[in-house]
Parts: sequence; C-alpha cells; structure tokens
Amino acid sequence: MQRATLFQRKAYFCPKIDTAVKRKLYDKLLEWKHNANRKPLILQGARQVGKTWLMKEFGKNEFEEVCYFNFESSERLKSVFFADFDVKRIVSILEIEVGRKINSHNTLLVFDEIQEAEKGLTALKYFYEQAPEYYIVAAGSLLGVSLQKNTSFPVGKVDFLRVYPMSFLEFLENTDHALLAEQIEAQNWAVLDTFHEKLIDLLRLYYFTGGMPEVVEHYRNSKDIQAVRDIQEKILLGYEHDFAKHAPVEIVPRIRLVWHGIISQLAKENRKFIYGQIKKGTRAKDFELAINWLTDAGLVLKVHCVTKPGLPLNAYTDLDTFKLFILDIGLLNAMAQLDPMILLEKNAILTEFKGALTEQFVAQQLKNHHDLYYWSAPNATAEIDFLIQRRNEIIPIEVKAEENLKSKSLRIFATKYNVPKSLRLSTSRYREQDWMTNIPLYGAHLY
Repeated sequence: MQRATLFQRKAYFCPKIDTAVKRKLYDKLLEWKHNANRKPLILQGARQVGKTWLMKEFGKNEFEEVCYFNFESSERLKSVFFADFDVKRIVSILEIEVGRKINSHNTLLVFDEIQEAEKGLTALKYFYEQAPEYYIVAAGSLLGVSLQKNTSFPVGKVDFLRVYPMSFLEFLENTDHALLAEQIEAQNWAVLDTFHEKLIDLLRLYYFTGGMPEVVEHYRNSKDIQAVRDIQEKILLGYEHDFAKHAPVEIVPRIRLVWHGIISQLAKENRKFIYGQIKKGTRAKDFELAINWLTDAGLVLKVHCVTKPGLPLNAYTDLDTFKLFILDIGLLNAMAQLDPMILLEKNAILTEFKGALTEQFVAQQLKNHHDLYYWSAPNATAEIDFLIQRRNEIIPIEVKAEENLKSKSLRIFATKYNVPKSLRLSTSRYREQDWMTNIPLYGAHLY
C-alpha cells in the first residue's frame, strides 16, 4: 500500500478524521460553504503556501465531486471566459474539459491560477449574479499583483481568504506535538511551564524549517536537515523566476535589490527600511514600485510606523516609514545562508541577527490575525516593535530574543499613553505584572 503523506495522516487539515484538532483556515472554508449568502471565494497568498492543497482537500472531504481547473497549465482554458460571460456556455466547456456533468449542489469548482485566464476574475461576478448555486473557490500565486492591474475587478461580488505559511502551532500539530499545541491554545501556562525548554527547542527548529508546507512535510517524514534547506532554496529560486516572468521588466532589477537587501535591513538594530542602504544615493520613488510588487505578490510583510497610538491605527500611519519582513522565517534563514547548527544548537554567533529572526517570527505569527504597525518616539529614544488593534483596544508588543526582561521602551510607551495592557514576548516563562504580561514566544499567535 502506498505510504500516506504527512497531510493525509495528520488530522489537522482533515476534519473528517476523528479528532478535535483542525486548521483554522479549514473552519473558515466550512463557514463559507454553509453561508446562504456565499460568494465565489478567492484564496490569496504567495506561491507554495498551500492554497492548492487546501482547496483540493476541502473539496475531497466536503463535496461528492471536485472539478479542478489550472489556468496556468492549460492554454485552452485561458480563453474560456474571453468570448462572453454566459455562465451556461462556460459550464458546458468546463464539463467537456472534465468529461462529466457538473452538479452545482454537490460539486466544488476549483479555479487555480485564475489570474492567468483572460477576464477570469471578472467572470466570478457573473457566477455570483447568474448562478450563485455553484460552489467556486479560486486562487492564484500572483493574484495580488493581478488585482492591482485589473480595472474591472468584481468588487463586492467575491469573498476573500488570505493563506499564509503554517504558524508555529500548525508546525507542532504536524510534527507529532498536538498535545502541546492544545495546551498552548488553552493558555494552560501551569502545564506549559513544565515543557518550557522543550517548546523553546521546538521554536528553534521552527526558526529553521519555517512554515512552508512542503518543507514541514519533508522534515516530518525524513528529519533530513540538508534536504529541508534544499527545498527552501528551490522555493526561493522559484520566486526569483517569478520576478523575471511576471514583473514589469523595467523594475525587475530593483525587485531583486530589495528582495536580497531585506537581510541587511533586518540586521540593523533599528530595522526601519533605509532606501540608501539598498543602493547609495537612491530615493523612495526609485524603489516604491518594486516594494509594492513584492507586497502584492505576498512575498514581503510591510509594517508601517504610526505617529501615535490612536484609533483606528491606520489613520495615523506614516506611509514613508516602515519595516520589511519576508513571508517565512525558514526562507529568511535560507536567504541568509545560515548554517542550520547555528539555529539548532543555540549558537551565540548570531548576535544582532538573533533579534531580527525573533521579530520576523513574531511578525509572521501575528500577521495571520492582525494588521501590524510599530511606534518610534520622535527623538528615537524608544520604540515599540509591534502595535495591534483588537476591537477598540490598542496593544503594544515588545519582542525579546532571549530572557532579557528589561522593558524600558514598553514602560515609556505605557506611561505616556496610559495603555491598559502591554505585552512582552520573550523566551522567558509566562508571568503577569501590574502593568505588563510576559508571554513566551511560542504563544505569540494567541494575541
């Protein structure tokens, strides 16, 4: 019998297996399916984050039939929407393509790489208006880039779901540490205290593997560190090929400069993005399009500075001041060509870059749930690594790479703005103080 893959074995992604654990994104797909007012659903996210697998697995588990169409790999399909938006005509062509009738009530239609089909995004509007009974999930690796170009995008006619690399909690679930993941979710700090050092070791492992599904699956099956790094390098090479293939030719060199310059930007004590550090004498306008392309492609996370912690935070954004992180901490380490043993053996050689890795990790965990900002005092005497807005509450978050519990900037901020709740994320154990709570880094996603 053929050996099952990690994702087939593990229940995290598959609710039909008898377990209480499942991926939160799967829950959102179920909510979408059972919503009487559902619209065609678009999954956004960078290449290799697991969109295609998630759509197929959802269809296999929750529908009698799945009809999968990849508009990048089929020249014939690319023109299916070109003539007109007659849904009956389109469905007839799709039926011929798959060789069977499509029953709208028990079939999931998966439109992968939909941005490659001419007028494909626009066609979703007509499915919603003329045939809302069809279950349609669409995705595209460079969909964010395409959305910026498409002037006839069906605003209000589609639903969105953002797919990111696997979080640390998902990593635990898929490396046989589901019980630890449950305790973290339950915030059972008394139990977690017993396993604190083990969790820190697993956190260090996640710093190396990151959350790209193929990487995690391969590590789970083989424990081969070098093979993991090889896969990461292939993913990075694929992104570089996307620059040349899909970006406007005139900005490709600048995209590469920004992409490869992120490491040196993060290595600074102040991780604010400095244009002159990419290339001497350059200005913001020289690289603005390149940064926007990387952001729209889902390859970088842009965290803006705010002038003050007012509600809503996006009203106080300084658009010219920001930090850039990449989508995955494992890929960052591969880009930096860090020896795996430096990470896995808690090597002290990392020095300043240790702080960069920790901020990258926290940004990646928080981005699943929040828009991220940071704050810096006008005279640069204090800085808060991240600010998040939860309902009508603004929460400052200070990030510490180790057990350094000095929180001068956090105290200054809390006092200046009379903030009721402040968080510090560090490798120290959970503890509460009258003005601040210390959360172990492995609980970063909880907030």
